Amino acid sequence: MTYPFCTKRIWVYFKLCTYKKLDLIIIHQQVELLGMILGTETSNKYEIKNSLGQRIYFAVEESICFNRNVCSTLRACTLRITDNSGREVITVNRPLRCNSCWCPCYLQELEIQAPPGIVVGYVAQKWDPFQPTFTIQNANKEDILKIVGPCATCGCFGDVDFEVKTVDEKITIGKISKYWSGFVNDVFTNADNFGIHVPADLDVTLKAAMIGACFLFDFMFFEHSLAGL
Repeated sequence: MTYPFCTKRIWVYFKLCTYKKLDLIIIHQQVELLGMILGTETSNKYEIKNSLGQRIYFAVEESICFNRNVCSTLRACTLRITDNSGREVITVNRPLRCNSCWCPCYLQELEIQAPPGIVVGYVAQKWDPFQPTFTIQNANKEDILKIVGPCATCGCFGDVDFEVKTVDEKITIGKISKYWSGFVNDVFTNADNFGIHVPADLDVTLKAAMIGACFLFDFMFFEHSLAGL
């Protein structure tokens, strides 16, 4: 007797473990020429690469056009992450939520599924009046790691680093960096480049959550186009 769902779960976990020794994950947002020409928001697409520049995953945003152009960076969406064979290994769900420190009860949150259908964690924004603060939580919404960003996230002339720390903030174990791509790219496109620096032996589900956190930071702090100038 076979159990297709269990087989799928084991297969996807094996695919995730294939990259468990990664200590650097590079995320490159693809340039959307249509968005540049029309000044509208299009679905985001990302290449996810290893430290050698080899693509290991590809992420595509699923969202409604109306939401992209009305709700803009706050829009609800689903990001589907597939491997090089086109099989979905991670699903990131982002509901429509607030981004204001004046509404601390309804701040940003992501749900991470790996494989799709199995919730393994969350990325939750925490209220802080001075700097971006988030936690990575397990499936039971228990805090596992904390992410603390800089007070200013504009990144006009340098990288922007979000430090990944233990919950008590005593130890920094890694960082999520938005790389500065130069003035022309930052002003005239919404294509960003990120690097996730983590311990090679970090649990693969936490790495998946950090990829989700990287997408969230792109939406919250770095998503812009000519329409917003």
